[in-house]
Amino acid sequence: MSSLRTTLALGAMSIAILGCSSVSLDPAAPSAGRSASGQEVRTVKSPDGKFEGEVSGTPAPDSRFAKLRIGMELQQVLKLIGNYDELFNHETGKRWIPFYLGSDARRVVTLYKGEGCLSFTGGNVWGGGSNQLIRMDVDPAGTCYQP
Repeated sequence: MSSLRTTLALGAMSIAILGCSSVSLDPAAPSAGRSASGQEVRTVKSPDGKFEGEVSGTPAPDSRFAKLRIGMELQQVLKLIGNYDELFNHETGKRWIPFYLGSDARRVVTLYKGEGCLSFTGGNVWGGGSNQLIRMDVDPAGTCYQP
């Protein structure tokens, strides 16, 4: 009887952990479909189709953000449009998913004044992985940047 209780308890805890794994613990994450500035958020694939990210707003044709594509690495972005004005990094909820091996356990958010914010994957729980552009918020007012 004791082993049945233990099995049931472990099963319930596993379900609770797995159920919470898809919940974002990021307080700066906007609600589905809208950015913090109220703009519609759309899903965009990288040019090679291997990576998916989000874009909020539409960059002006002559802006620095118009040169960017989802999936670009941070170093590519810096070479292409220059350095950012502010940088903030934080853990995501994926950090606490057991056996999560992806590169999005951390996020790096950069602010370009007059343009908006860029969010990059920040690597896995051990610090490895590349910093790929996963989100672009076109927000000249800078309300997207919330460290």
